[in-house]
Amino acid sequence: MTAAPQIGPLNEADRAWARAYILEQWGSDVMAVSGELFHPHEHDGFVARVDGVPAGLLTYRLNPPGSFEVTSLTASPRLRGVGTALMKAAAAEARRAGCHRLWLVTTNDNVDALRFYQRRGLRMVALRPRALNGARGLKPDIPMVGNYGIPLRDEIELEMPLEPPGQASGGAATSRGPVL
Repeated sequence: MTAAPQIGPLNEADRAWARAYILEQWGSDVMAVSGELFHPHEHDGFVARVDGVPAGLLTYRLNPPGSFEVTSLTASPRLRGVGTALMKAAAAEARRAGCHRLWLVTTNDNVDALRFYQRRGLRMVALRPRALNGARGLKPDIPMVGNYGIPLRDEIELEMPLEPPGQASGGAATSRGPVL
């Protein structure tokens, strides 16, 4: 049986690995979201390790007032609890930092991510139709067709409201138990 992922902060010694990992997983180390280009490996984050080997990365930035933006999440191999462990660490850090919400943006073709995030308590709160048309002006290598042959057009914002540490969670529960 594989060991549970160990989550630690993304530190300066991890930056080169994080950049290479994002390049390997996403094909680029530059993200274009909501009209902005950024390099997620330059953000704060968490590294997941399984048996001492990096197996996942979550990057984030704090956006005033009280907003915790997940700027990237990648786990490999998938379906081993790495992404869930990283999201739990992110939610705990967001609460510790006094944030009232955790949020992120994905694209309309990223149905696996939409499933993952919704099962962990995030809700779709905004649709930005045709946002990828503008993003292609900043990053021309964004493909026209994405996962599962779905035309890549729109951004979808998801969020999870957060309660301060020590307060009762108002988070949703599923038949499999509470989220985060």
